[in-house]
Amino acid sequence: MGMLDGRVAIVTGAGRGIGAETAKLFASEGAKVVVNDLGGAVDGSGAAAAPADEVVAAIRDAGGEAVANYSSVSDYNAAEGIVKDALDNFGDLDIVVNTAGILRDRMIFNMTEAEWDAVLDVHLKGHFNLTKYASIHWRSERKGHYRLINFSSVSGIFGAPGQPNYAAAKMGIVGFTYSCANALGRYGATANAISPGASTRMTDTVPEERRGAGSVGDSSEQDPRRSPANVAVPLVYLASEQSDWLTGQIVGASGYELQLFNKPAVIRQVRGTERWTPEGAAQQIEELFKPAVTGGGGSFG
Repeated sequence: MGMLDGRVAIVTGAGRGIGAETAKLFASEGAKVVVNDLGGAVDGSGAAAAPADEVVAAIRDAGGEAVANYSSVSDYNAAEGIVKDALDNFGDLDIVVNTAGILRDRMIFNMTEAEWDAVLDVHLKGHFNLTKYASIHWRSERKGHYRLINFSSVSGIFGAPGQPNYAAAKMGIVGFTYSCANALGRYGATANAISPGASTRMTDTVPEERRGAGSVGDSSEQDPRRSPANVAVPLVYLASEQSDWLTGQIVGASGYELQLFNKPAVIRQVRGTERWTPEGAAQQIEELFKPAVTGGGGSFG
């Protein structure tokens, strides 16, 4: 018996890396999987059927059930077809894992509009596109135990300097996840975000000195702590019927560590009795806020 017996999952970006490991592990735990992957390069260019086909073949060879889908998650209309593939082939949809992503790294002062738009289209809009059509089905059926698993990143949480587009998309996904958790709970769905740490073809394009907080192990692909398979493991629980209690959270999975991130919270506050003067506001900010920022080991400044 597997933890996902009888459940149907869509995993995007499942032709390589974390997505591929997730799709294969889900299938080994009993899920029927739609393996979605455009098959493009790291920057999103090009397309190929081979990555998704190879994962489907591996799942079937191991006795599991899977079908391939080659659509881009950034295509609003195609996203409806990804959901339709799950319903047509397996009769239901219980789990959506939004893993698909691209990189177009550039410092903010050098970034082009096209580089900004491309990354937000795949990550942020891609999450919206597929989630919208999945949520329509969930709202209609109301069977419960539905799971939305989104992918954030430490690049957003800690602010990677050469990834303003990627960081913005990944923190946008956090807010998107919070909203979905609040909106879809009444229909029996949970929504959580994953902050992964692993060696993939995307992360391996980032210079070592820019990987920053949240990285684990060394840069070698042979380091088992950096295997994408490590990230897939806790996703099985998040996708299972057991995890009804867990929603609206950011869960970290990096190496052999699991983390639960805190939600943003007010850490200092001062109230006045009338509108502040600029001098008065400056005094309060320096007296109350500055020690919390400069004395708390912050990474800015």
